[in-house]
Amino acid sequence: MTAKYDFDLFTLGAGSGGVAGSRRAASYGARVGICEDSRIGGTCVIRGCVPKKLLVYGSHIADEIDDAKGYGWTIPEAHFDWARLIEAKNKEVDRLNGIYIKMLDDAGVDIVHGRGKLIDAHTVQVGERIVTAERILIATGSRPHLPPTPGIEHAITSNEALDLPELPRRIAVVGSGYIAVEFAGIFNALGVEVTMIIRGDLPLKGFDEDVRTHVVEEMTRRGIRFVSQTRVERIEKTAHGLEAHLHQSDAVIPCDQILYAIGRIPNTGDLGLKALGIETGLLGAVIVDEWSRSNVANIYAVGDVTDRMNLTPVAIAEARALAETLFNNNPTTFDPEGVPTAVFGQPPIATVGLTEAAARALGRPVDIYRTRFRPMKHTLSGRQEKVLMKLVVDRESDRVLGCHMVGADSAEIMQGIAIALKCGATKKQFDRTIGIHPSSAEEFVTMRDKVADL
Repeated sequence: MTAKYDFDLFTLGAGSGGVAGSRRAASYGARVGICEDSRIGGTCVIRGCVPKKLLVYGSHIADEIDDAKGYGWTIPEAHFDWARLIEAKNKEVDRLNGIYIKMLDDAGVDIVHGRGKLIDAHTVQVGERIVTAERILIATGSRPHLPPTPGIEHAITSNEALDLPELPRRIAVVGSGYIAVEFAGIFNALGVEVTMIIRGDLPLKGFDEDVRTHVVEEMTRRGIRFVSQTRVERIEKTAHGLEAHLHQSDAVIPCDQILYAIGRIPNTGDLGLKALGIETGLLGAVIVDEWSRSNVANIYAVGDVTDRMNLTPVAIAEARALAETLFNNNPTTFDPEGVPTAVFGQPPIATVGLTEAAARALGRPVDIYRTRFRPMKHTLSGRQEKVLMKLVVDRESDRVLGCHMVGADSAEIMQGIAIALKCGATKKQFDRTIGIHPSSAEEFVTMRDKVADL
């Protein structure tokens, strides 16, 4: 560390990764500054994971009210107020925003408000202020992508979906990933007529095929309509709302809102990367090595802006590893193996490790264990909903390579199983583990019958 510069580390972007790395670096005595042109907390806290999960909770109450009849409860006609839910969500986001600001202040990190732009390898301009730093961390995240479809100005993204002034009667969700599935579930549970328009045959590309098929079955059972293997050719605004005209088809999807959730792109367009010769990918992602280092030696990047593994806990882990390496004499890299993930759809999905297809692609024999069942809760509620659980096991070593679940509490269950996989657990060890009865989770340690090889 040297007084030659204003800061030992200056971070562009105060989202989960930027805040985590800055705080960790400051805890080791580094002089740290951070800039942000929006609210402190970034996508996850302000306009992503957290507010969206709150809407998931709010929408799921409709199921609880409906299920209550089977358990002897008579509940007078319930009324949902979208505006009150949004107000409550905003209040919680405000609280978290304040906590993130306080965390940076308490850590001694200097917050500079405004969009940062790189002037040279050690200089950043934020509005009228010029700051210098020995090392620079780019953690500006990503933003929703909108295609150049005619009429796209009438569409919304996840940003606007979190703050709609009123609940639409009909919504078309364009996309098939995490965000599309989650918002489709939210709106459907709140009584909105939902149509999902996807380019492939199934949503959630990259997930296990059994998971993808099961999700479509359950979402369809809930009343969500899937229009597959197509795309929106144009959007028209009419006196009655919006119309999504489908590609090479006379089909038209009438709706009140069209939500585009077709992916996100790195937030790098105006950072000045090109002038400095910083290498980027096709979508503008900063190319980094395993140490999160760009081709300019003192400039680093973590999180969605690198388009590696776009998950909040991953961005935090990458940033903390970088701080350990640079400021604690503890060379650390992020380990991408065995990262669990969840989709908070309705039903929710959680997974860790390899899909069946990925395991078979290794060229080694695998054993598959799979179960589908109606959870105990719905024996009285009457809901025709089934849980899917699946294990992918290496036949020779008996090591469990992948675990997958679709059903209530899947994310809570999968977190513990991710620890087991990180420790190299075998199927025999799963079998020797006593289940918690009665629970859905116990099925992961009671599956005995292999699925016959195709």
